[in-house]
Amino acid sequence: MRRTLFYLCSSVLLLIAACSCVTTQKTAYFFDAQDTVLLSPRNEEMETLIQKNDILSISITSLNAEASAVFNTPNTYSTVTATSTGSTSTTGGGYLVNPEGYIQLPILGSIKADGVTKKKLKEEITNMILDKKLLIDPIVTIRHLNYDVTVIGEVGKPTVITVPNERISLLKALGLAGDITVYGKKDNVLLIREVDGKRKVKRIDLNSKNFLTSPYYYLQPNDVVYVEPNKEKLINANRSQQQILPTILSGLSIIAIVVTQLARNN
Repeated sequence: MRRTLFYLCSSVLLLIAACSCVTTQKTAYFFDAQDTVLLSPRNEEMETLIQKNDILSISITSLNAEASAVFNTPNTYSTVTATSTGSTSTTGGGYLVNPEGYIQLPILGSIKADGVTKKKLKEEITNMILDKKLLIDPIVTIRHLNYDVTVIGEVGKPTVITVPNERISLLKALGLAGDITVYGKKDNVLLIREVDGKRKVKRIDLNSKNFLTSPYYYLQPNDVVYVEPNKEKLINANRSQQQILPTILSGLSIIAIVVTQLARNN
């Protein structure tokens, strides 16, 4: 009888452990990852393309500070911020990529910016200055002023994140948003990215180590990350556990009673 009781208790513990393993795999990041060295995507693959409505900071300098100054008077842009009492408009400095995809630079005029990288735009501006012999050895610096990403859904703090260094990984964005809650699906995170006026949707599995070498590891300006809820699955899992545990406990109680009764009879 003691051996039978031992086998029954062992089976119960194994069942509980198996349920726990499934839950861990569903909630852990990269549970299949092992010690290794993974190659990141090439720099060219991570280059962000400038898009319409982007706001760029463009600085042009040279040894002749006076001659360079004329290039550093950026046009202005306006933003509208919603408040509880209405909307307020603010104006800042920068070059707005217009709906046609161009920026307007002093002296140089209209330059195509949409669909090219900052590196390519920098080279074009530099070549235009040299061809017109406007400056000697010009230094052109370009930065995004409206580089932000949005994280919503089943995270601790849904938020819009401003990225000052123009580089942020999906994992860091989730961390800044309070991480995925226990009700979020790590194996089906939705990434919405707008390219050439079209919205591209990508499903990402954060349970898999393959994401660590994915081209979607780093986010791009205006990306939206949505963590889908899995409340229904958790509710069903909880119901199953609520149904199984009382049965297990009842079975153990019956076994204990039987063992006690047998001991008395002996």
